[in-house]
Amino acid sequence: MTAEDLSVPAAELLIVGHYDKAPGYATRRPTGSPSWLLLWTEAGEGLVEQGGTSFATGAGDLAVLGSGVAQHYRVRAGAERWRFWWAHFQPRPGWAAWLAPYAEGDGCHLVAGVPPYVHERVDLAFRRALQDARWTPGLARVAPAEARVPALAVGGPARELVLGAVEEVLVLATASARPEDTRTGEEGDERVRRALAIIAAEPGAPHSVASLARAVALSPSRFAHLFAEETGQTPMRVVRRARARHAASLLEVTDMDVGQVAVACGFVSPFHFSRAFGKEYGMPPREYRARLRGVSG
Repeated sequence: MTAEDLSVPAAELLIVGHYDKAPGYATRRPTGSPSWLLLWTEAGEGLVEQGGTSFATGAGDLAVLGSGVAQHYRVRAGAERWRFWWAHFQPRPGWAAWLAPYAEGDGCHLVAGVPPYVHERVDLAFRRALQDARWTPGLARVAPAEARVPALAVGGPARELVLGAVEEVLVLATASARPEDTRTGEEGDERVRRALAIIAAEPGAPHSVASLARAVALSPSRFAHLFAEETGQTPMRVVRRARARHAASLLEVTDMDVGQVAVACGFVSPFHFSRAFGKEYGMPPREYRARLRGVSG
């Protein structure tokens, strides 16, 4: 067992990296990690174990491992390689709702089968994270997009930029893939996946059943039926949830007031926003922000 096998990053560190590993690579943490870990497989196969849960990951799969549970991940037996992006981070509160449908047990999540049309955007988000990890205010030059150093620890203003890239990866993956229990077929309908990606990319846009149907070249009635059949939800229910999640992020990282957040997220009024947000998070927006910031009352 090597030092790398037992490496445990400090809880407060945000670290992003890219590996292309041959058979024999493995990392084991008997007591888990104090940070969360994200693994995005570009090529090859990995085998991930956390607690009593294990699963294989292939190209287009995103594994997200919670903290504090024994981990062991490695190149899957018989695979020629495992090429993957990874990041150690502390999650924002709103991310839990995105990941919940993909829970596998023991604090780990598998977002499997992210469609190919999303892969390039995910890769670009990670490459931007490596660039942003080297960003310093007042300096114009950053690392070229092609530079894939093994790993970079991130602090200062760059931390928020990199965390934003991690959030983008989570949104793209969780919105475009679907949990096993909502799939009607192995791959699902490409038009529904495109609509989900459109919603995730710009939740505050003036989406409607008609506008989403036009974007995927279907009639509104056919689109609404197909969408509900594939996802188990109406298109506008998914839009409202995406807007609430976007609002949770803005409440966390900005000082925008509730009315400004409502407008930025596409809600017609602060009242409508408060009601929709409460349905999603169990509390009004102001209380949500106060709890995040440790403010009583």
